[in-house]
Amino acid sequence: MKKILLFIVIVSWVNNIFSQNNSKKISIEFNQLNQKEIIQIIEKNTAYEFFFLEEWLSDRKITKTFSNASLEQILDEIFIDTDINYSIIETSKVILTKGVLIRPTIFENVKNTNSVSPIIVENYDDVDVFIGKEKSQRSDLYTISGYVINDKTNKPIEGVTILEKEKNIYTTTNKKGYYKLQLPYGKNNLEARYAGFSNDSYTLVIYDNGSLNFSMLEKLEELDEVVIQGEKDKNLRETVTGITQLKAEDIKTIPQVLGERDLLRAVLTLPGIKSAGEGAEGVNVRGGKVDQNLFLLDDGVMYNPTHFLGLFSAINPFTTDDLKIYKGNIPSEYGGRLSSVFDMKTKEGNTQKVIGEASIGPVTGNISVQTPIVKDKSSLLIGLRSTYSDWILELLDDKRLKNSNVSFYDAIAKHSHKFNDKNSLKITGYYSKDKFQIASDSINNYSNIIGTLNFEHKFNDKHKGNLILANSGYNFNIDYKNEGNRNFNLKYRINETDLKLKMQYKHSKKHVFHYGIESKLYNVSPGNINPSDQNSTVIPLNIAKERGLENGVFISDAINLNKKLSFDVGLRFSQFLGLGLGLSEQRFYEENLPKNESTLLNTISYNNNEVYKAYQGFSYRFSGRYAFENDLSIKAGINKSFQYIHRLSNNTTASPIDTWRLSDVNILPEEGTQFSLGVFKNLADNNFELSLEGYYKDYKNLIDYKTGATLLLNENIETEVLQGPGKSYGIEFLLRKKVGRANGWLAYTYSRSFIKLDSQFKEETVNNGEFFPTNYDKPHSLDVVFNYKITNRYSVSSNFSYQTGRPVTYPTGKYILNGIEYSNYSNRNAFRIPDYYRLDIGINIEGNHKIKKFAHSFWNISVYNVLGRNNPYSVFFETENGNINGYKSSIFSTPIPTITYNFKF
Repeated sequence: MKKILLFIVIVSWVNNIFSQNNSKKISIEFNQLNQKEIIQIIEKNTAYEFFFLEEWLSDRKITKTFSNASLEQILDEIFIDTDINYSIIETSKVILTKGVLIRPTIFENVKNTNSVSPIIVENYDDVDVFIGKEKSQRSDLYTISGYVINDKTNKPIEGVTILEKEKNIYTTTNKKGYYKLQLPYGKNNLEARYAGFSNDSYTLVIYDNGSLNFSMLEKLEELDEVVIQGEKDKNLRETVTGITQLKAEDIKTIPQVLGERDLLRAVLTLPGIKSAGEGAEGVNVRGGKVDQNLFLLDDGVMYNPTHFLGLFSAINPFTTDDLKIYKGNIPSEYGGRLSSVFDMKTKEGNTQKVIGEASIGPVTGNISVQTPIVKDKSSLLIGLRSTYSDWILELLDDKRLKNSNVSFYDAIAKHSHKFNDKNSLKITGYYSKDKFQIASDSINNYSNIIGTLNFEHKFNDKHKGNLILANSGYNFNIDYKNEGNRNFNLKYRINETDLKLKMQYKHSKKHVFHYGIESKLYNVSPGNINPSDQNSTVIPLNIAKERGLENGVFISDAINLNKKLSFDVGLRFSQFLGLGLGLSEQRFYEENLPKNESTLLNTISYNNNEVYKAYQGFSYRFSGRYAFENDLSIKAGINKSFQYIHRLSNNTTASPIDTWRLSDVNILPEEGTQFSLGVFKNLADNNFELSLEGYYKDYKNLIDYKTGATLLLNENIETEVLQGPGKSYGIEFLLRKKVGRANGWLAYTYSRSFIKLDSQFKEETVNNGEFFPTNYDKPHSLDVVFNYKITNRYSVSSNFSYQTGRPVTYPTGKYILNGIEYSNYSNRNAFRIPDYYRLDIGINIEGNHKIKKFAHSFWNISVYNVLGRNNPYSVFFETENGNINGYKSSIFSTPIPTITYNFKF
C-alpha cells in the first residue's frame, strides 16, 4: 500500500494536473451490484481507468440509475458513507484512496487556511479505524459517538470512561452505554476504561463525524504477580551495565524477619549486594563502603534507610512502586557517590477511586491509602507504618532487656497533579523516627526528613524537562541519664538542599540525550554535647559547623546504532566548594608529616560562605551492548566518580550515631573507577534469565582510621583519619525464573575488597603498608529464593543465604613491658568470624478472588532461621583474671515464627 501511495504522490507532483469537471456525461444503470462490479462496468463502457486495492471496497449491493451524470456524481453516490476518496488525473485516470485526499502540491493550504491539512500516517498497521474521509474543507472538531457493551452479555455498561489519553479529553457512558465526544481532526488514541474490565483502545484517524463502538471483556482482579511481556527481555536490551530493578510486588512472598515485607532486605539476595552482618545498617555494593551508596526517595536523599539498628528498612513497601539499583555504570545525572545509586520511586495515587492496602504483623502495622482529588487529574497517596515491639522485650529472661524499649514509625504523603498534557507536578513528603534504649542508660533517637517537588514540562513530543527541588535531613540525639553526675544530651544534624534541572531530548531513533545542571548545599552540625541537668559535670562542647556547595553539569547520549549495537555515553563535571560558616576554622599542618598538635602550622577562620577549598573533576560513564542473537548479548562499561562527603565510622559495621563530614583542606575527596564486563542470556522464551558479570574497581583516597580513633565530638578529626588507595573485584552469577508456578532466583557472588594504608611514618601505616581486607570483605555469597504456587490461593516460599564470615583482628599473644602485661594483636583483619548461613520458609494463603468484595486478603506464615543457626554478628575479646577470652554476639540464634495478615481494599 505504501508503494501505491508513493506512486500517487509522485504522479501528482510531476504532472500537477487534476481533472477539471469532465464534460463527458454518462448514462448507466446498476442493479444489485457491489462497488467492484460497478467500477468494472464503468471501465468497460468508458475510457476511465481505476487504480485501487480491492480490500478497500465493500460488498454492499447498490441499485441506481444515472442519466447524463458526470463521473463525479456517480462516484459520490457509490462511495457515500464510506471512507473512500477519489481523484481524477490526466482526464481519464481515477485514483481511489482510503480516507486521504491527493493534493496537486504540498503548498495548497497556503492559499486557503480552512482547507484540510494532510495527515501523515507512518504505518497504516498502527491505525485501527478511519472515520470519514478527507474533505477539501474541514472543522477543528468532529463528533464521535457510540455504545459500550459487555462482550459476554451484550448489555450496555454505564459509567465507562472514554478517554483520549494524550489530549485529556474524556466523557462517560449513560445508562444505555451511550457516549458522545468531540475530538480534533486527525489522529487520536481513544480508550475505554472501567473497573473490573480490560481496557479497550483504538488508534483512529478522524476526517468527519462518525461512530465507534466498544466491546469490553470482564476480568478478575489478579492478586499475584503480573509479568509484562515487553519487559521479559529488558535485561538483554538495556545498554547500561550493572543495573538491577526490583518491584515491591516481587518480594511479596519472600520470608522476612518478623514478617515485615522489606524491599532493602530483599535486595541483599541479589548478586553484588551484601551487608556487614545480620541486622547491620546499610549495604556494601561491589566491595564499596556503606557511605558510597546514594539512597534516593523521589529524588530526595535518605541518609539512613533503616529502622531498629538495621533490622528493618525505612521504606514502606505499600507506597513504593519500584527500586532501581545502579551498581555498575551510574548515569551521569547522579553524582556524589562511588559505588551505587538506589533510586526508589513512590507509587502514583489512583485518580479514579479510593483504594488501600494494610498489614498487621507481630511487631509492625502498615497502611496506605490512595484517593483521587480531581478525577483523572489529581491524587493523594498516604502511608503510615509503626511498631509495637516492646511486648517482645518483656518476654525475655534478661532483666536488662526487659527494661529496654524500641519503637519506630515512618509516614509518607505524595500529591500528584496533571495540569494538562504538557505540565504536571509531584510533591512528596517523608518523615521517620526511631527511639531505642537497649540494656543501657542512654535513650537514642534518630530521624530522617525528606521533602521533594518535581515539576515536569513537555515542550513537544521530543523534548521534556524536570525541575526538582529537594530537601533532606538526618539527625540523632543521645540522652544519657543515670544516678551519677555525668548526665548529658548529645546532638548531631546534617541537612542538604538540592536544586536540579534535568532534560531529555529524543533527537531520533538513534540518539536520546539527557542533560542538565545540579547544585547541592550541605549544612552539617558535627555534634554538640551539653549537661542535661544542673548537677552534671559534663563540660559543654560544640564542634564547629560545616558548609559545602556541590555543583554538577551533566550530559549523556543513548546511542542505538542498530538492533545489535548500542552505547550509552555520559560526562559529568562536578565541583565542590568548602564554605566558611560562622566560627568555622581550617587547620593547616606541615606537609609530608603526620597531622598532630606538633605539626600544626596555622589555624585560619573564614567568613560566612567564603570559599576556603575547591575540588573539581570530570566523571565519565561509558557502556556498550552487542546482541549476538535475540537471546544473547554482551555488555561492557567504565565509570569514574567523585565523592565529597564521608561517613565516619571505625566500627566493623555502620551505626545510627555515625557522623557525616565534608571534604576540606585535610580530608580529600574519594575517587573511584570501575570496569565491568558481562554476558547475558535468556532461555525458554525469555522465561529464564542467565547472567555472568565481572568487575574491577580502583579507588583513591579511601578513608580509614588509626587504631582506637575517637570520631564522635572530635575537634581535630583529621588527626585520626588515614587515606589510601583501594581495590575490589568480583564475579556475579544470576539465574532467575520470572514466571510460572515455580519461580525465583539463584545468585552467587565472588568478591574481594582491599585497602592500603602506607606511609613513611609508622603511626600512619597499617599492616606494613600492604593491601589488607576491608571490614566488609566477604569472598563468597550464595542466595537461593524459591516460590511455588500450589493453587491460585496457596503457595510456599523459601530463602537460603550463605556468606563468608567478615574479617576480624584477633589477639595472638601477650607480652610484658616495664612490668605491665599487654596483648599482642594480629595484622588488621587477618582472621574471620564463622561463616553465615540461614534458611527461611513461608506459606502464603490468599483469600478468594471474587471481584465484588470489600477487601482481598493475604496471609503469610513464615519461619525465619528455621535451622536455628547461631550466626555470629561480631566477635570480641575481654581480659579476665589475666586471660584473654573471646566472645561472639548474635542477633537471632533461634527460629523466629511469624504470622502477618495483609489486605487490599
